[in-house]
Amino acid sequence: MQTKKVTLFLKEYLSAFVHYDLNKAAANYHLPCTLHTPNQIVLVKNIKACQQELTTIFNQLQQEKTSDILIKKASYSLVTEHLLLVSVDWEFLNDKGEIFADFCAIYHLILIDNALKIVNVVSHDLSNSQTLDYPVMLTG
Repeated sequence: MQTKKVTLFLKEYLSAFVHYDLNKAAANYHLPCTLHTPNQIVLVKNIKACQQELTTIFNQLQQEKTSDILIKKASYSLVTEHLLLVSVDWEFLNDKGEIFADFCAIYHLILIDNALKIVNVVSHDLSNSQTLDYPVMLTG
């Protein structure tokens, strides 16, 4: 199992978004990769394109006056020794403590040089949330 690696990955990924750390967030992606939302599919071919996509997300979070980003539920499954599926239910709170966005995301992660990297992410409404084989508990 890869529970420790997945937990560390999610904590670092979350931290990058909470702190609007563009380089740290981009370091979580293996390029090229794909980003899927209900509205579009983006093929991210290089670091510049990755940083552009993340900058767009960071700008949206700042416009909404994000006060907190929560991982409400997370789990993973091993596909192979080096490929994992990770399911995350996200919740975004504004400065009034109100939820302004919540969704589920399924990440395809590959293990390269002992580090997990995103090769594909699919984001959808929470009604599509998945519970995979192994739960991930994120505490303090």
